[in-house]
Amino acid sequence: MVWKPRVTVASVIEHEGRFLMVEELQHGQLTINQPAGHMEHGESLLEAVRRETLEETGWNFEPTALLGIFHMQRADPGRVYLRFTFTGQLLGQEPGYQLDPDILAVHWLTAEEIRNQQPRAWRSALVGQALDAYAAGLRYPLDSLRYFVSHD
Repeated sequence: MVWKPRVTVASVIEHEGRFLMVEELQHGQLTINQPAGHMEHGESLLEAVRRETLEETGWNFEPTALLGIFHMQRADPGRVYLRFTFTGQLLGQEPGYQLDPDILAVHWLTAEEIRNQQPRAWRSALVGQALDAYAAGLRYPLDSLRYFVSHD
């Protein structure tokens, strides 16, 4: 069996004590999550997190630091995730932007409001892990990430 972890990105964005979160359905249940999604072929991690944040929230986002790389193993060996989580700044909202159809709503929530919904309403435990990393002040420089195209 070839092991293929799923590479995802997420953004933790705070403004005036509130965090940008998305509401979506997961297996018929309402959940909240940071703006997040899968990296696509040909994208750098930074391009992926910019795109996912825009698609899910309608906000342009510029990452300024890596909060962490989270490895989540599920019971199914085919569902292993490597989530690269970033923080940064919003550059502006795109007026009339058509959000990803999986997103039901975009919310600005306090950390307490997010934590009060756990764990049932969280998309995964990574929601809390990302908040913890942000609150702990973890910030890794973006220049620690390298992107290049090999023509091998």
